[in-house]
Amino acid sequence: MASSELASTYAALILADEGLEITAEKLSALISAANVEVESIWLSLLAKALEGKDVKELLTNVGAGGAAPAAGAAPAAGAAGEAVEEKKEEKAEEKEESDDDMGFGLFD
Repeated sequence: MASSELASTYAALILADEGLEITAEKLSALISAANVEVESIWLSLLAKALEGKDVKELLTNVGAGGAAPAAGAAPAAGAAGEAVEEKKEEKAEEKEESDDDMGFGLFD
């Protein structure tokens, strides 16, 4: 990542950590204090992308796929996985049969 991208990201994190609103002007002030040049359009886009979002919450939920399943749901998930596997096998068998119905096969 280029230094301008890092500077923009760090400036947004600093503002979020201080509980301040992330605006292009505030980002620009922080970045210019660091002696890094960034085009103002990128700061505007970053500010608009983060508008109304809780950056701290975004950071804590990185990679989270959702809520963890309940302890009782684990056996049900195993049964569901078996049902899905059976359906895949049935579809594979149906596909093989449908190839034979067309009048040609793999070794014809």
